[in-house]
Amino acid sequence: MSTSKKVLVVDDDQEIRELLDEYLTKAGFTVVTAAEGEEMKRRLAMGTPDLILLDVMMPGDDGFTLCQYIRKTSDVPIIMLTAVSDEMDQIIGLELGADDYIAKPFSPRQLMARIKALLRRVKPTEAQQMPSAPKAIRFANWRLDTAAQRLYDLDKEKDYELSGSDFALLMLFLTRPNEVLDRDTISFATRGREATPSARSIDVQLSRLRQRLGDKGTQQRLIKTIRGNGYSFNAEVTYEE
Repeated sequence: MSTSKKVLVVDDDQEIRELLDEYLTKAGFTVVTAAEGEEMKRRLAMGTPDLILLDVMMPGDDGFTLCQYIRKTSDVPIIMLTAVSDEMDQIIGLELGADDYIAKPFSPRQLMARIKALLRRVKPTEAQQMPSAPKAIRFANWRLDTAAQRLYDLDKEKDYELSGSDFALLMLFLTRPNEVLDRDTISFATRGREATPSARSIDVQLSRLRQRLGDKGTQQRLIKTIRGNGYSFNAEVTYEE
């Protein structure tokens, strides 16, 4: 990892902040920490980090509130730190725009694997930076600006910024239209690991993307559920060079 990668750790537990600071610094990251929301906001005002580790349970504004605050102005990758038994915390965090979660207690090796996977996913690959990569992709009544990661509703003339995980999921569908993609394929593309049987993150992410595309309930026409096999994106896709 490049030493230029900066991680902001937001946790009210001083011991956890110090441990993460020490471990991530040894791994080559620049680390800044915050004990609560107001300190986090001051840190962000000094510059956007490459990734945020955000605890859920904190005094004052909790992690959910702070995640919403961050998402109003930034799509910086967010990994939420949750209590091991609180699946609902994980679901709520993902619905609010977090890119991943990790349950406490966690091993440093597990955390590092999650961080590396997320940074690989949000960083444009060499191939994506080539001039031949499409500047925009059109499908149905939508246009995706691949550089800005913004989605334009051509009918309503509105545009929306996508989180890193939502952009990765949509790009996966757009580059493989009309294919049946299983949950492991989706999880690898968006989170860098296989899906676990009990994981709800894929369901939450699919639901969030469907809602953004107006493709929900009985009106699902773009993202089709293929029972027992996975999901298929059904649309004519065109590329703008």
